[in-house]
Amino acid sequence: MRTPAWARAGNMTKSITFKTDVDKKALPLFLADTENGDKKKKERMLSVGYFQLFRFATRTDTLMMVVGGLCALIHGAASPLMLLVYSRMTNTFVSYEIEVQALKDENKICNNNTIYWKNDSIYQTAENGSVYCGVDIEAEMTMFAYYYIWIGLGVMFVSYFQIVFWMLAASRQTDTMRKTYFRKIMQMEIGWFDCNSVGELNTRMSDDINKINNAIADQVSIFIERMSTFVFGFMVGFIGGWKLTLVVIAVSPLIGVAAGLMAMAVARLTGRELMSYAKAGAVADEVLSSIRTVAAFGGEEKETERYDKNLAEAQIWGVKKGTVIGVFQGYLWCIVFFCFALAFWYGSKLVIETKELSPGTLIQVFFGVLMAAMNLGQASPCLEAFATGRAAAKNIFDTIDREPEIDCFSKEGHILDKVKGDIEFHNVSFYYPSRPEVKILNDLSMQIKAGETTAFVGPSGSGKSTTIQLIQRFYDPKEGMVTLDGHDIRTLNIHWLRSLIGIVEQEPVLFATSIAENIKFGRPGVAMEDIIQATKEANAYNFIMDMPQKFDTLVGEGGGQLSGGQKQRIAIARALIRNPRLLLLDMATSALDNESEAVVQKALEKVCMGRTTISIAHRLSTIRNADIIVGFEHGQAVEKGTQNELMERKGVYFTLVTLQNQGTANTTKDVSEALEESFDLKAMSRTSSKRGSVRLRSQSMLSSLSDSLMIFSDKQCSTKKTCEDDAEEHIEPAPVPRILKYNQPEWPYMLLGSLGAAFNGAVNPIYAILFSQILGTFSISDLNEQRKEINGICILFCILAVTSFFFQFLQGYAFAKSGELLTRRLRKLGFQAMLRQEIGWFDDHRNSPGALTNRLATDASMVQGATGSQIGMIVNSLTSIGASFIIALYFSWKLTLVILCFLPLIGLCGVFQAKMLTGFANEDKKAMEGAGQVSSEALANIRTIAGLAKERSFVDSYEQKLVLPFKSERKRANIYGLCFSFSQCVIFMAYAASFRYGGHLVVSEGLQYLIVFRVITAVVTSGTALGKASSFTPDYAKAKIAAARLFQLLDRVPKISLSHADGEKWDDFKGEIEFINCNFTYPTRPDVQVLNGLAVSVKPGQTLAFVGNSGCGKSTSVQLLERFYDPDEGRVMIDGRPSYAVNVPFLRSQIGIVSQEPVLFGCSIAENIQYGDNANSVSMEAIVTAAKKAYLHDFVMTLPNKYETQVGAQGSQLSRGQKQRIAIARAIVRNPKVLLLDEATSALDTESEQTVQAALDEARKGRTCITIAHRLSTIQNADIIAVMSNGSIIEQDSHDNLMAKRGAYYKLVTTGAPIS
Repeated sequence: MRTPAWARAGNMTKSITFKTDVDKKALPLFLADTENGDKKKKERMLSVGYFQLFRFATRTDTLMMVVGGLCALIHGAASPLMLLVYSRMTNTFVSYEIEVQALKDENKICNNNTIYWKNDSIYQTAENGSVYCGVDIEAEMTMFAYYYIWIGLGVMFVSYFQIVFWMLAASRQTDTMRKTYFRKIMQMEIGWFDCNSVGELNTRMSDDINKINNAIADQVSIFIERMSTFVFGFMVGFIGGWKLTLVVIAVSPLIGVAAGLMAMAVARLTGRELMSYAKAGAVADEVLSSIRTVAAFGGEEKETERYDKNLAEAQIWGVKKGTVIGVFQGYLWCIVFFCFALAFWYGSKLVIETKELSPGTLIQVFFGVLMAAMNLGQASPCLEAFATGRAAAKNIFDTIDREPEIDCFSKEGHILDKVKGDIEFHNVSFYYPSRPEVKILNDLSMQIKAGETTAFVGPSGSGKSTTIQLIQRFYDPKEGMVTLDGHDIRTLNIHWLRSLIGIVEQEPVLFATSIAENIKFGRPGVAMEDIIQATKEANAYNFIMDMPQKFDTLVGEGGGQLSGGQKQRIAIARALIRNPRLLLLDMATSALDNESEAVVQKALEKVCMGRTTISIAHRLSTIRNADIIVGFEHGQAVEKGTQNELMERKGVYFTLVTLQNQGTANTTKDVSEALEESFDLKAMSRTSSKRGSVRLRSQSMLSSLSDSLMIFSDKQCSTKKTCEDDAEEHIEPAPVPRILKYNQPEWPYMLLGSLGAAFNGAVNPIYAILFSQILGTFSISDLNEQRKEINGICILFCILAVTSFFFQFLQGYAFAKSGELLTRRLRKLGFQAMLRQEIGWFDDHRNSPGALTNRLATDASMVQGATGSQIGMIVNSLTSIGASFIIALYFSWKLTLVILCFLPLIGLCGVFQAKMLTGFANEDKKAMEGAGQVSSEALANIRTIAGLAKERSFVDSYEQKLVLPFKSERKRANIYGLCFSFSQCVIFMAYAASFRYGGHLVVSEGLQYLIVFRVITAVVTSGTALGKASSFTPDYAKAKIAAARLFQLLDRVPKISLSHADGEKWDDFKGEIEFINCNFTYPTRPDVQVLNGLAVSVKPGQTLAFVGNSGCGKSTSVQLLERFYDPDEGRVMIDGRPSYAVNVPFLRSQIGIVSQEPVLFGCSIAENIQYGDNANSVSMEAIVTAAKKAYLHDFVMTLPNKYETQVGAQGSQLSRGQKQRIAIARAIVRNPKVLLLDEATSALDTESEQTVQAALDEARKGRTCITIAHRLSTIQNADIIAVMSNGSIIEQDSHDNLMAKRGAYYKLVTTGAPIS
């Protein structure tokens, strides 16, 4: 809010606290500074020149910005201009007061504007000057009031245009920018999407463009306005009196230097604080990521301590930071008040002794310079917005300027008159741009004849789907070429080429519109008859007609309202309506159950007639009627022929068939999976898993792994999930008393802080008294009296300076201390609460380690917004307001009431300005949601869109969705402009009214003029304080919601209690374990039955081995035993007691676990082994003994630091075998009664496996042991071998007996197939 100069000085708090606030906001930037200066340098190189941000400006925009800039320039000059009026007004008041004083003497009269004695001689003052009289104060004041009103109206006018023009110009430019950016993205080749994540592109479209918008909109005009005030303020000062101006300028560097030093100190301390928090965050992240290991070894308390240790360090830095801020705040105030003292002392000399200045010009000079300095300070946040905008523009402009390698909008390329449909690959080599090190196709040559159905088979990762993507020209081969009827497809028109191709994928992508619209995507402008015909051919017509809305049925986001088979058939209809020459089927029936598969398969067979068809095979039934089968391996076509020919060759295809016909568990297996097993090439499976990271087998869209999993689970629970999510969002804000309860131990600090704050609040009103007192001195006729008075006031200012320093420091320190202690306490409590939860809670995607670490970091520090420094601000504002009103009402209640009429308006403007900064952002987001949906749907399904050559229609629909936000932006610019202009001119009107009325009171009631100034200054400063207090509300509301989220976590009762008191313990723990008909599903996937009536038992000291293929529930049974979960039905018995009745820490202390991928913590080897027994401190001897048993000791002794060697994050410095042996030593240190080995040797090479296996055999002696087998050789000596399938046990007995039975186990052993 624009306040006039003198109020500003009193309101200096604003600029000062403002400065520190800015620093707080800019902290992350500084942090980047301390952590890595290079990043900053890089960023500088990586940002766009400021004026390049305007590259989309049209002539109109430029004109609007120029006019807006001029308006801002004029607006900036208004306040300094007002000072000129103000100084004349002060002079008028002073001369009137002198006249009144002189005329008190009965013997003087006023004649011809000069005071005479009754005897007609001129009255002379001590300096032999005559005294002017006959001031018509009311007329003068009326004139000044008009000046104020005119200036006010002018400000209102220009400030409206300054905002509106800049905002309109900016919104037009960002609109163009969005359109250009989206069009460019849709034009990119698919390879570009492999290297850019969809999520990132979406954020860039919303957030980054908004950042650019901030850098070119109203911020610019405000920056111009502040700089203009800066220049004109100094000019007004120099016009008034250059001597005083120079004196004031001489002192101002002290303020500037202090502010700069403070920014640096705060930045460095914040950097340190954030580094400690980052360390604590790293601990939290490490612990939450490996929560199962922590739980299994009962390390919860140990981890809390470790976390708290880092928090303690951060707390120390935080308190230091608060203290430093307090000291500098105090120092700034101190300097400001000393500066006042100096200026008034020297200024009054110039007024009284040398008569160079009038009282009014003294005021004018002083406030002119002050105003200039403050506006310079307030211009800095704008610079921050400019810098952010420039950095954000870098990525966006780079994309806009990039030329796509395969341009789908291009008009170039041939169009053939007649297409036969012969496709040939000539020595094609290819790798995905996102993974250049993995060669997918390796010199592939093959021919696909027109009109035939060709099937591709081979293990996953051998390049089958890749060939299809090359035919669609999603990518260009790195070497060689693909030809269609002898023409290189790179020479053909891309749009036309894709229009020849129909594709049906494993996971068909439908768009969120109606069924008919989805089919029309295949060919725009197609008649309804054709659609019906296509659906009949695709066997889809009947199920569509059964739906209530028939063809207008909406399919939901991603087709979520339909079953897999239905989606698949609609996708087939969409492919058919194109009447394609080439039909590509990429595992088109894999995602279906047998029944739908038969239906879809029939539809596909109808369709293939007379077209060139390529089918990537999935189940054998789908290839039976292929004309030619091509076998792939390692990116080459290794064999080709009819079914019978290939069976005779006994190559890839033969292996596949025999594997699939093995019967039982394997019938439903994937061809590719089965093949992978038959080749069991480690390297190969590795490439396929790498490939999975970019392109899921199941999906042709590019989407991260988690997304696709979400897509699967979403179907069942999309409706349920949304309700849950909403429940999460709407949290009742926490009651403040409860927040304060956590801060109870710090009440002495809070009391001291509040005292300091109360005094600091009273500074403004005290200042109002002293300021008006100074003006009063100029009307005292006795020179000595006058000098004494002035010196007294200057001394008071000095005292005020010193006490201010002390109390500011007190407030800063006390609240920093209490706030930091609270943050630390809440973080620790929150972390403890997380570790208390049952494991199932961590499976929920909302409780992923990242999200939880983030919540610990942000929520706890946000709660500080409701206590700590926030309380200080509130106390400060309240005392300021209270004291001001008491003073004002005491001196003149009438004048106070007049100004009070304007106060609500002034306060409102303060509120409005706070709202302006926050509120509009949310409205913006809402308006952009429609466009955001289009863009995210388009980017997520870019392959489907490219395959259908539908990029244009998405670009059009996106642009259409931008019309509404653009309109609302224009409306907003007007509203914002009106509010801004109103808030800028209110203060001028307030002055016009109150000074005019003040003048009237001076004349009619003989009120002293200095009281007029006192009341007005007091009330106006309190008004701005009020506005300021209201602007803190957003922090406060955020704090309450953050606190509520924290309390929700603290109050949650875990389903499996970890307390040491619950459940029973007993001394002679034997280790007899029995599973009785356990059924289990994971809480996050309630539709997948993992255990299905599991029944098995093991006696103390025996070894039980589980075997079975992956996903049959082996590891799950171990997790039930550890009580990470409880079974849904049935029970787990331990020594004859049901597991849910046993004390959890006690139970886990009896169990040692070694898992397939052992989790080590980022500390030394010794500490990792000690982790095995967290209840007691483990001696070095015990560590060495355990290490010897685990065959680890000799290896450790070869390391330079022996047992103190750091293992790196997650044990990254060690090989797998070494990690595994540390894990075994860790389990042995526990001295457990039960040993769980979950595929403990699977990840090792043969040599380390033998060592580790020996270590395990040593560890098993005399303990109950449950192993999950990976290679059968490892479990032949187990007492019981249990073969699992689909969550239940098919057969169990010893190795020899099972071999004799010749059942499933025998088959596994004789075929030598790996089990999982």
